[in-house]
Amino acid sequence: MKTLTIITLSTIIFTACQATGLSIASDPTTIIKEVEQNNKITTITIPRTTTQLIKVTTKGWNTKYGKLQRYEKNKKGDWIKVGKSIDIILGRNGLGWGLGLHTIPKDAKYIKKEGDGRSPAGLFYLGNGFGYKNFKINFPYEKYSRTDHCVDDSKSKFYNTIIDSKKVKKDYKSFEHMKLRNNLYKYGITVKHNPENIPQSGSCIFVHIKNKKGTGTAGCTSMSEQSIVRVLKWLDKDKNPLLLQLPQSELFKK
Repeated sequence: MKTLTIITLSTIIFTACQATGLSIASDPTTIIKEVEQNNKITTITIPRTTTQLIKVTTKGWNTKYGKLQRYEKNKKGDWIKVGKSIDIILGRNGLGWGLGLHTIPKDAKYIKKEGDGRSPAGLFYLGNGFGYKNFKINFPYEKYSRTDHCVDDSKSKFYNTIIDSKKVKKDYKSFEHMKLRNNLYKYGITVKHNPENIPQSGSCIFVHIKNKKGTGTAGCTSMSEQSIVRVLKWLDKDKNPLLLQLPQSELFKK
């Protein structure tokens, strides 16, 4: 009951095990009846235009290790697994509800904050692929240099955005170089977490290469270089891919 199942129907529905249910439907007009006693429900709707989904799951809120599985929606409306699952490493402290295409449950215990070492849980748009060199793929891609900064200073007007530091007047004290002295950002994908750039709500969330020690990230999703290259080559801008990240305990087949 606590494992995620892709149903070969026109809609995909998942409901949380907690009192405040989490349901995901591919059809925004789908009516989902809540069976919990308190009749509270939080709904995540996968847009009809999305036919690629990256699903990341962990064994719990406080674990940094998980699995990534790719899915594609066929012409019949069925969601089909693509390739084998990929081992991933999340934030050093696990997951916390982020800001994206979902509503945070009212009884949420873990909510993503700036500097908390948690990766965002929920459903999110992807921004663009990126790296140190040009890379031709069927998805938006940017080549970044040391002067490209992702600002994580909540007091800055550039908070949670990537800017060319040579072209702006700096008002920030804290940031990340988008070209590191190691290879962790040699290939990556931006995640549109906290799209309204709300201060202290978490910033600069990426999918990128894991470090050699295999330790947790500051809030990103990491994997081997070979794996992220495979994901980048698979992404198709016309299929409007999304990222879904949740603990397995939050999901079961309705």
